[in-house]
Amino acid sequence: MKKVVIFGGSGFLGVNLAKALLKKEYEVVIVSRNEPKEQGAWRFVYWDAQNLGDWVQEIEGAEAFVNLVGRTVDCIKTAENCDAILRSRVDATKLIGKALPQLEMLPKVWVQMSTAHLYGDSAEVICDESSTFGYGLAPYVGKKWEEAYLQSVLPQIRQVLVRTSFVLGKSGGALKTMAGITKFGLGGKAGHGQQGISWIHEEDMNRIFIDAIENETREGAYIATAPKPVSNEVFMKALRKALSIPVGLPAFSWMVKLGAMFVMKTDPDLVLAGRYCVPKRLEDEGFEFEYGTVDDAFENIFIKGAK
Repeated sequence: MKKVVIFGGSGFLGVNLAKALLKKEYEVVIVSRNEPKEQGAWRFVYWDAQNLGDWVQEIEGAEAFVNLVGRTVDCIKTAENCDAILRSRVDATKLIGKALPQLEMLPKVWVQMSTAHLYGDSAEVICDESSTFGYGLAPYVGKKWEEAYLQSVLPQIRQVLVRTSFVLGKSGGALKTMAGITKFGLGGKAGHGQQGISWIHEEDMNRIFIDAIENETREGAYIATAPKPVSNEVFMKALRKALSIPVGLPAFSWMVKLGAMFVMKTDPDLVLAGRYCVPKRLEDEGFEFEYGTVDDAFENIFIKGAK
């Protein structure tokens, strides 16, 4: 069996990817600070994300490894939290790079997660891989994250950067929270409602990661998002339709800010800001999405998934 190692694989994205890889008969190793909350046929190996240890031997001779390590951005952006968001990504990536020269047999490919937040929060520009990076914390963190990767990866290893967008899934992520709010009748537009939501179904996200592992022509940076981004207003309307909720009260910006800070304990810009990104390189290179519209994605998650 070919082995794939997933760093930071105990969360929503990592466990989903692990399940998809197991279905394709890979041996899967999850390297993380914490064990996944659910059980699976993967092996779990602990690391502290700060020091070399027994985990180094897990990538010896592996087919590939995927780095998903990064502190959640679902938090209030205090100076301490911003520092932790940056360091968790950059330092873990550099640590993996330090392990590579110790190996006798290198993995074929290092698939590195990045973020579509690199492109900022323009409500007017549609961004692809050639677009200018944006301004703010998230673009800064994204650039430093990718720089750490490019400085750490060895030239003998194929390099794939996956700039992820908002992943829609049945078992976790922010969509569960949004669905809960919508069921309480609060699923209207947030703020002016024109901020972009670049989204992707969890199954297409898994397929992009696996394609990056298996397809030797994949190299460089790719935006991992569905071909049709939508505004917040359109997204919430589609979510209400999928949940059979006829009405959703809109939330003014000041309401979102108060609710995010004092109730949800998170950053209101996660809702009030956004971007429109498209997967130009993936489409140009022949990748086909199973869920091309947000209606298709919600039908699978909330209607077919409930049967």
